[in-house]
Amino acid sequence: MSSEPTQTPAVDDEAIGFDDLTRDIAEVPAVEVITTVAVHLMSAAAVKCGLAEGGEKDKDLDEARKLITALAGLITAGAPEISNFHAAPLRDGLRSLQLAFREASIVPDAPGSGPGEKFTGPVYS
Repeated sequence: MSSEPTQTPAVDDEAIGFDDLTRDIAEVPAVEVITTVAVHLMSAAAVKCGLAEGGEKDKDLDEARKLITALAGLITAGAPEISNFHAAPLRDGLRSLQLAFREASIVPDAPGSGPGEKFTGPVYS
């Protein structure tokens, strides 16, 4: 190990091709934006339901409820715009999260009162 400080070369946006690595939001199709946001909400909700590596440590059902409800609203509103081809797997993931939430709850919500069910209708196992 040397006692001399290491110098990092200055990073120039053009040198690393930063403009080539980013996309202008105007170029991104709506279906891609909607599905990407849905996947992010799904992933965050799964973590908050305790389904990720952290398990119980990351479990926060209040936060999960908010994320699942937002996801349900997005999928319900966006489905006609993105076609059934894209919406069907998102609906399946949403239903799985709703069931996981119900299972993780100490006192389950009544059918139709669970997260997102005001948009999707009651979810049964």
